[in-house]
Amino acid sequence: MVMSLARAELPTDPAALRAFALACQDELRAAELAVQYKILEIEKLKFQIAKLRRMQFGRSSERINRQLAQLELRLEELEAGEAEDVAKAEAAKPVALVRVRNKPTRKPLPDHLPRQEVVHQPADDGACTCPACGRGMSKLGEDVTEVLDYVPGHFQVIRHVRPKYACDACDAITQAPAPAMPTPRGRATPSLLAHLLVAKYCDHLPLYRQAEIYAREGLDLDRSTLCDWVGQAAWLLDPVVVGIQQHVFAAAKIHGDDTTVPVLTPGLGRTKTGRLWVYVRDDRPFCGEAPPAAAYFYSPDRGGERPAAHMASFTGFLQADGYSGFQAMYHPARTKPGPIIEIACWAHCRRKVFDVWEQTKSPVAKEALDRIAAIYVIEDKARFAPAAERVEHRKETAPLLEAFFTWAGATVVKLSAKSALAEAFRYILKRREALTRFVTDGRLEVDNNIAENAMRKIALGRRNYLFAGSDHGGERAAAIYTLVVTARLNGLNPEAYLKDILTRIADGHPINRIDELMPWRMASATAPQPA
Repeated sequence: MVMSLARAELPTDPAALRAFALACQDELRAAELAVQYKILEIEKLKFQIAKLRRMQFGRSSERINRQLAQLELRLEELEAGEAEDVAKAEAAKPVALVRVRNKPTRKPLPDHLPRQEVVHQPADDGACTCPACGRGMSKLGEDVTEVLDYVPGHFQVIRHVRPKYACDACDAITQAPAPAMPTPRGRATPSLLAHLLVAKYCDHLPLYRQAEIYAREGLDLDRSTLCDWVGQAAWLLDPVVVGIQQHVFAAAKIHGDDTTVPVLTPGLGRTKTGRLWVYVRDDRPFCGEAPPAAAYFYSPDRGGERPAAHMASFTGFLQADGYSGFQAMYHPARTKPGPIIEIACWAHCRRKVFDVWEQTKSPVAKEALDRIAAIYVIEDKARFAPAAERVEHRKETAPLLEAFFTWAGATVVKLSAKSALAEAFRYILKRREALTRFVTDGRLEVDNNIAENAMRKIALGRRNYLFAGSDHGGERAAAIYTLVVTARLNGLNPEAYLKDILTRIADGHPINRIDELMPWRMASATAPQPA
């Protein structure tokens, strides 16, 4: 990347220096071409949207409305992705070589919004005495910067006023520095950025719909402006996302799950099926001290190489369903960095049997459900107890499991080999060892509900919205979900948490202290102290 080259130590040999310069130019040209390609696709989508809107005036149809929504979301993801790329390029320098699309003319913030004035006086009482000669100073003028802020329930404008002072004797001029903002040259406060992210990713409101809502309040914010803010905010938050991922995979036990998500196929106007993966670290059920966290990943398919890449550094217990991609992770040949041990899910097994009973009312399926229910009665006693106490409770579970597998093994041979119930029994019997490991280890759970709960909100929202307008948009969504869900797990309001860390990043929070921005650190800092 250009950033890595720019930060590298410059060679002193002339030939090496020329090679270094050529490498920098090649990377910048590649970045410029990528941005230009996105600009061309953005213009094409704008043309298609305008054409469909003209057709809408002639005749309204559900098909046209759906196409419009899909194209709007695709355009939104491209513009947010472009803003993210530009933010990376600007951090790398030089920015002059990276061209961006023509931005809409910046409009003044509406007069009807309430104003809050913040005056920034020069430091060390520079308004009264000249820092150069110590003589008195007179006010020369002032610079005013208006930024848009969001307070829950309404918008307001913050006027940052920076008076200028000139020395009466030596003509030296002093002024307070401009206030730090999270987005370069942006007019959005951390509170507004947090609100945009939570509305888009938690409340499932695409940015073009948010722009329509704000317009009803007399606030004309172009969708492309909102896209810029979201893309830049996502780039700023990336180190925190990486920190959460590292915390999750440092655990001795994690829960994994995946679900389908609809993603727009570029250029085809229809959706494809992407995958959203989640890995959850949650030791609270056995009174563990490690803070909970959830790491989300997006992929365009469900290939086995996806979880292998996600868990490349993980070693320990993985509780998940019977997906073959996970099964490959348990193979003894996987020795880098260490073994992953399978913990199977009784809730998943029960679901297979329940589906048969619901359709056929089979007495055999009912007996299987009753036997599994007896296991959960003991688990109710063991929930949120220390690990050693859970093992003591589960001593009652061991004979129930032994009886279940003996009965299931004798019963399955009497069923039709092709029946759904026989298939469910074979699924359970095949995973006997993985389904019984929880009995002797108090850190383990009887099922994978922890991961499934982390997917529930996404699965509910999936019915009402298109998950992403592109694969890159899916990756951005997974990153934001990592932040907001982990914040919730640690008892934080996601919007307040995002506002807090964006404020700290804008104020120049050091990258070597990124651990201070983790949700569990913020939660402990804001928790009331005992008297």
